[in-house]
Amino acid sequence: MSAPVRIHTDTIGQAWIDVAVEIIGGGAPGFWDGAPLVEIMQCTVAVDSPAPQDQVIARLADPERLAWMHANFTDHARVAALGDADSYATRLFDYAHSGRDQIAWVVEKLRRDPFVRDATITTFQPLTDTSYVPCVSLLDFWQADNALHLGVYAHGIDFGTKGYANLVELADLQHRVAAEIDAPVGTLTMTIKSAHIYDTDMQAMSRIVAATA
Repeated sequence: MSAPVRIHTDTIGQAWIDVAVEIIGGGAPGFWDGAPLVEIMQCTVAVDSPAPQDQVIARLADPERLAWMHANFTDHARVAALGDADSYATRLFDYAHSGRDQIAWVVEKLRRDPFVRDATITTFQPLTDTSYVPCVSLLDFWQADNALHLGVYAHGIDFGTKGYANLVELADLQHRVAAEIDAPVGTLTMTIKSAHIYDTDMQAMSRIVAATA
């Protein structure tokens, strides 16, 4: 297995491109549910200014895929494309259909104690996630240097079709929590076990990377 990849950028758009460059230039062949891909393992991306409105993404990303991910994070309906799995909106704001709003819990925890280090939530619902495990499974919020930081763990992110959209929605969530506690937005750090691009998207992503060179 190749050495872990560390990427540090200013924006989420540049993070998307930098990860794609690493995958295209140094990824190893693999498969996900039988579909061929190229991947890098143990990729950590740190973004200093994670604004959800990003010029690179606005210019080069697929609007339909952005809209799909936005619906996943905001609509409580089940996601047909994922085998009718619960959406991220359900997982975050109505965990396991229990009425538990995890984001509200994070906000209150940070309001009570700015130095808290366990404002940590999960999207994984082990009692029902038997055939689907959400790609983004852990979100960890904390304050340091007078800013709100967010750490995210994902077992796999497709940087050909969804990675940029994940980054947009996570940055938006970070901004929303920061506004609730009246704090500046700090870094967004995402650790990804498998950052990959499917073979079917490799040519398109190569053109996008070339357009940013």
